Amino acid sequence: MELAFLLRGVGTEVVWISNQKPAEPDEVIYSLEHKMLNHGVQVFSARGQEAVNTALKADLVVLNTAVAGKWLDAVLKENVPRVLPKVLWWIHEMRGHYFKLEYVKHLPLVAGAMIDSHTTAEYWKNRTQDRLGIKMPKTYVVHLGNSKEMMEVAENIVARRILREHVRESLGVRSEDLLFAIINSVSRGKGQDLFLRSFCESLQIIQERKIKVPTMHAVVVGSDMNAQTKYEMELRKFVAEKKIQERVHFVNKTLAVAPYLASIDVLVQNSQARGECFGRITIEAMAFQLPVLGTAAGGTTEIVVNGSTGLLHPAGKEGVTPLASNIVKLATDVEKRSEMGRKGYERVKERFLEDHMSQRIALVLKEVLEKAKSRSVS
Repeated sequence: MELAFLLRGVGTEVVWISNQKPAEPDEVIYSLEHKMLNHGVQVFSARGQEAVNTALKADLVVLNTAVAGKWLDAVLKENVPRVLPKVLWWIHEMRGHYFKLEYVKHLPLVAGAMIDSHTTAEYWKNRTQDRLGIKMPKTYVVHLGNSKEMMEVAENIVARRILREHVRESLGVRSEDLLFAIINSVSRGKGQDLFLRSFCESLQIIQERKIKVPTMHAVVVGSDMNAQTKYEMELRKFVAEKKIQERVHFVNKTLAVAPYLASIDVLVQNSQARGECFGRITIEAMAFQLPVLGTAAGGTTEIVVNGSTGLLHPAGKEGVTPLASNIVKLATDVEKRSEMGRKGYERVKERFLEDHMSQRIALVLKEVLEKAKSRSVS
């Protein structure tokens, strides 16, 4: 959506072709569609002649996920060879199940690939070669940037104070309490279970060592009790067994993360295995001058400067105790929290703004469009 709006801002005609056109009403999709329509972005279903015609006449086709490759064969069919030379494939995933030939077999023939971090780009290069025997096209690494709207809220002291008071009141926590939050869709890969184990361990350390700190809370934003997944039930069962229900707060998934960033003291980015491809929430938290406790994996290592803007810990079970230790470190040192938050904000201002992202993407688009044009002429 960001890219669509940036392109609209310079007079480009943009069409959004979406697989997500459910038969039943969906509040989130409805909201996103109307946001796009209000920006002058047309929205078509991925299945239909409209989508085919649009792809054939477009100057550039951006595939916005690894699995979008399935759409090429399913919808474009015999027209695939005509479209591939003008495809920029923007990849945000790095889980193993995305490396299927049916998803990515056309990768070598597109105009270029764009990936959100150097770590992920290297992983895709090696994995496609070793596992699938295919070669990546020219690949561009483009770090993401915070939107102007997000920065306006983050830099508005009055707005932040109001949001902080409102959210804390809704959670039933006091202004002086310490909030450690993980803001992500609730799933095993995001590491909420290991975070809660670390949080529980940090409470035990503080109690055993008789350390004086403000009352600590863990906030899990991204919950979905309607789905009642086995994993979410496991999380709630763990909290009940450890008798920490008054310290742990589950918040339903939401597109509006700014209120929670304004209300917490530390962000925990605990994505597991290879970590996040980039980790948008990390740079958003840093914009709010929050220190980040993150796994030393994936794009997080390209955002968080260990010891300066946050603290890193290993992914997996071996990271539980180091994360607990880092929670205690920040809980007991308000000056360290403040210093890390300030340095994180400075880092965002230096390299993770919308303008930075726009400039990086503009260079990619220029090169890819020229390549697509030369291919169509030849």
